Amino acid sequence: MAVVLALVSAFTFGLSDFIGGLVSKRAPAWSVAVTVQAASALSTAVLALFVAGSPRPVDFGWALVAGAGSGAGVGFLFRGLATGRMSVVAPLSAVGAALVPVVIGFGLGERPGTLATLAIVAAFPGIWLVASGESAPDTDGDPAAVPASSGILDGILAGLGFGVLFTALGQVPDGAGLWPLTVAQAASAVAAAALATALRASWRPTRSAWRAVPAGPLSAVALLSFMLATQSGLLTVSSVLASLYPAATVVLAMAVLRERIHATQAVGLVLCGATVTLVALS
Repeated sequence: MAVVLALVSAFTFGLSDFIGGLVSKRAPAWSVAVTVQAASALSTAVLALFVAGSPRPVDFGWALVAGAGSGAGVGFLFRGLATGRMSVVAPLSAVGAALVPVVIGFGLGERPGTLATLAIVAAFPGIWLVASGESAPDTDGDPAAVPASSGILDGILAGLGFGVLFTALGQVPDGAGLWPLTVAQAASAVAAAALATALRASWRPTRSAWRAVPAGPLSAVALLSFMLATQSGLLTVSSVLASLYPAATVVLAMAVLRERIHATQAVGLVLCGATVTLVALS
């Protein structure tokens, strides 16, 4: 069940990022981030009303940490996607999102089996190759106008943010209910707004940013699925599977935008498939 939940998380994360990335090309990235996270918080709050739970104060503490990571991750990811540097931002963010929880999970004593370990090893190049085949010019049509270093920085920061999110959310135990997740998403919107203010970027929701609202409930489903996956399985394995979200984004781009798949992406998709298979067999 943990494998299925983690894969649901990856797909819904990929779909949410796909929607947010498209809207970010026409609206301020931080405005889109705040809009999506606020919509996600509202969606989670509605669900929390119908799910019983007994959260502890420490669970809300972890939720605040998760929210801070999520706000930074989504904001920097959408900022990177807005520049058209998907080929740089997506793989770095996904690898970072998987690497941080894996390192911390091992530090906490988690020891996946042989097949699961092989799956983790296959996942990192798979994630990178899936996203590395994409390239897009900036909004003015001149790829050289966007420094490569800005894409690298956005990807690293987004990955660290998502890594913190996955790690902190993985500490919320079964039985805590959904209010910690609601707090995490609300804190994420606040964190994104605070970061945007510090960076002197616009964050107030605009008409164009409201088009990204459907990404909010999808993000809520992704985080709920991930949290449930970590409660029934290992953080190391669940975080790696959830970090396969670039594969979902690429497949959606092929289906919706009719983008062609590159040879490197095909290899990456095969490695992602191998990851899923090995985890399922472990």
